Amino acid sequence: MRRLVLTCGALISLLAAGAPVAAAQPTGAEQALTAALNHGMQQIGGQSSAYVVDLNTGQTLYSDAAGVGRLPASVEKIYTTSTLLLRMGPNATLTTSVLGVGTIDSSGVWHGTLYLKGGGDPTFGASSFDQAAYGTGTTMQRLVSDLVHATGIKGVRGAIVGDESYFDSLRGTPASGYQPDLPDVEGLLSALAYDRGFENFAGTVPQSRPALVATQQFAAALRQAGVKVPAKTPVYTGRTPAGARQLAVVQSPSIAKLIQLTNTPSDNYFAEMLLKGLGARFGGAGTTAAGAAVVRAELASKFGIDPRLDDGSGLSRLDSTSPIQVVTVLRQMQSDPAFVDSLAVGGETGTLQDEMRGTIARGNCRGKTGTLHDVANLAGYCQARDGHTLVFAFLANGLSYPDYVHSVEANEMAVALARYDG
Repeated sequence: MRRLVLTCGALISLLAAGAPVAAAQPTGAEQALTAALNHGMQQIGGQSSAYVVDLNTGQTLYSDAAGVGRLPASVEKIYTTSTLLLRMGPNATLTTSVLGVGTIDSSGVWHGTLYLKGGGDPTFGASSFDQAAYGTGTTMQRLVSDLVHATGIKGVRGAIVGDESYFDSLRGTPASGYQPDLPDVEGLLSALAYDRGFENFAGTVPQSRPALVATQQFAAALRQAGVKVPAKTPVYTGRTPAGARQLAVVQSPSIAKLIQLTNTPSDNYFAEMLLKGLGARFGGAGTTAAGAAVVRAELASKFGIDPRLDDGSGLSRLDSTSPIQVVTVLRQMQSDPAFVDSLAVGGETGTLQDEMRGTIARGNCRGKTGTLHDVANLAGYCQARDGHTLVFAFLANGLSYPDYVHSVEANEMAVALARYDG
């Protein structure tokens, strides 16, 4: 009898201490989701990883090699844009300025030097370029109009100097050895870029000296506004002296708008310009390396992750991240409407415009794609049938047919998330 009492007491103690119990069996909805995602992963190939979490419950719904580092490609823009939002806020802007050393006389003639100083605004350019490309960017014409209105300037007697010193003078990224790379970067990196550094709207002819071109366009815009700028006026590039006074400024679209222009179409040029801006503002130098260091520091302090990050766009093959790391950031950024709204919407906008059409995922899934010649990735959010928000990352590397894999990720795997009714 004493032995029986002791045995019962031990059993009660074990239960009270939280003895292991059998794991709950997956529901029918969970089994269906797992089967659908397993089928998708089999089609994608071996060098692939996936991770799915229900944001409402915190439950991991799917995990396959989720901690393995992969090439993120443009999914890396999630890291660049979230850092920009957290560091600067959605309403902040970038500034392009006109400063001067000299005086303006009673007839409105400026005697001295005018400086056009770039602040890394990727939208800065001609009004015609803006109208065709963005419809919301910063134009040279608006800057000149503000200058005329603020100063009453009617003529220039002196030099006009362009200043791109906010960034370094490297036009490319680590992926191209920092050399110009228009097909991939989609522009020339400069703190004083004009029309993305293109000579033509098609983006096939690079400007030889972007800051000088911007300065020449400034002189031309002054003339078009009725300001008399003699033909022999010296126009060149240099640094703005500390004593120059501000005469006019023009602000970029808000950070919220800039990251939307980055993420929705997956714009490499915007991502790399904004990365250099992070370096200039928070990292001590307007360089790709300084910007990447700012992003890595933010990811470590805010999210507790440490992906290998070499640039802002994901073009570098030295970049590496895992689905768990991507989902970690997406989980915390889900409450930031500016970030969520920056992502492409399935079947409707950006890089997902032609995906998910005619499925339950259309309008219910949004995300960031990532593509290289051997990479096809998709990460983001899906509103499931049960009303829960599922956050996911599908990273597929070592591919021969990335377009096919994108179709599997978007039209089968994301659709399975939207169909989930847990």
